Amino acid sequence: MRKLITGMKLSIDGKMEGPEGMADWVHAWSDDYGLTPQIDACVLGSTMYGGYERYWTGIQNEPDKPAWITGAAPTPAEVEWARFAAKTPHYVLSNTMGSASWPHTRFLRKLDDVAALKRQPGKDIYLMGGAKTAASLIDAGLVDEIRLIVYPLVAGRGKSLFATTERRHKLELKKVSELPGGKLNLIYAVG
Repeated sequence: MRKLITGMKLSIDGKMEGPEGMADWVHAWSDDYGLTPQIDACVLGSTMYGGYERYWTGIQNEPDKPAWITGAAPTPAEVEWARFAAKTPHYVLSNTMGSASWPHTRFLRKLDDVAALKRQPGKDIYLMGGAKTAASLIDAGLVDEIRLIVYPLVAGRGKSLFATTERRHKLELKKVSELPGGKLNLIYAVG
C-alpha cells in the first residue's frame, strides 16, 4: 500500500502561520522534504488548494517574476517543483469544489476516497495540507509519516499545526538532521 506522507514547515512553538495568516519566516516553498523522487500524487484541502494553484501557476508561467506570496523571485528549487506539480495528479479533499484550473486535478469527497487512493498502485502520496485536512487524515489513521521542518523562532500567536487534531497520536522518530540557519528536519512514523 502507498504511504500518505505529510510535510509541514513550522515554528518551534508549532505554528504553521503567524497571526497575519502567513508563515513569513519561510523564504521558499520548494520540496525541502526530499519527497519528489518517491511520490506521484498530491492531496490538499480545498482551502489550501486555491492559493496553491495560483502560486505554482504563477511560477510555471513566469519563473523569473516575483511570486505573489513571497514577493521574491522563485528559487531554482521552486521552479523545479512547479514543473513537477504541473504534471503530477493533485487530489482535493472537498465536499463542495467541483472544478479546478489544473487539468490533473481530481476531487475526493470523503476520507474513504483517500483510503482508496492509497490502495491504488503507484508511488507514495504527499499530503500538503492545510492544517485541518492534515489533522483529519491523521485522526482517521490515514497518515503514515510526518515530515517537519522546524524553524528556530517562536511565532507566538498564529495557527497551530495540530490545533484541530482530536486525539493523541504516538509518533516514532525516524530521522533528525540539521539544516542551514538552525532549522531541523524531523521525520516521524505515525503509530
